Amino acid sequence: MQKFTVGAAVAAALSLTLAPATATAPVAQAQPAGGIAQAQLTSATASAATAAVPVRIDGFAQDNGPEITPGQSRADFAAWLARSPANRDALTEFQNHLNANGVGDVVPVWQLVRTSSSFRQCGAAGFEVAPRDKWDNIVKTLQFVKRDVVPAVGPVQPVSGYRNPELNRCSNGAPASAHRHFFALDLVPVSASVSRRDLVRGVCAAHARDGRTYEAGLGFYSGVRFHVDSNGFRRWGPNGRGATSPCVTGA
Repeated sequence: MQKFTVGAAVAAALSLTLAPATATAPVAQAQPAGGIAQAQLTSATASAATAAVPVRIDGFAQDNGPEITPGQSRADFAAWLARSPANRDALTEFQNHLNANGVGDVVPVWQLVRTSSSFRQCGAAGFEVAPRDKWDNIVKTLQFVKRDVVPAVGPVQPVSGYRNPELNRCSNGAPASAHRHFFALDLVPVSASVSRRDLVRGVCAAHARDGRTYEAGLGFYSGVRFHVDSNGFRRWGPNGRGATSPCVTGA
């Protein structure tokens, strides 16, 4: 397991329990969750007092799996969090929204706010909380990950999520990219024991079984990195076509 040495400010951020924050009402597809902080964002939402909700910034599992992009480690996240109260507040609201929709425990939220592997080349931040109006988009994706992907291949970690318009353009993303609207996650298995063959077999079976229910898109990169979204049922391979999907070719 990779270990990081961080300064006092970073260490404080890693152990921080954040104050309660606002959360919108659960989306229709989500299962209800009890004991979750709710606060008024609009006249249509109600407020309720609960205990503080800690933001999950715990480390990776014992086996970290494939190495992530430099600059997007747990220590880098802690430094980003410590730099701005606005980062902390936005992250807490986001965590509360995920909790309210029953998906707050699918992956640690600090991994969920990673942006793009090319963030440095694009002069962008390695972490960013998506705009609030896009939070419901990722809820459905996380439901598919929780109920189908994780049982198939074990715990996963996000390596890319929301990309703002500038970063999306720099990353050669389509104007209507699923990452641009926070439907999408690029994921890798936490365990290094998961082979590409295991990954393809497990995730393709999950997608064939329940992908239509979640409107899930599924694409594969090289190695064990893969893409999941909830922006339309489809699958694709290296050239973006369904016929080259590893779910079809087995490669």
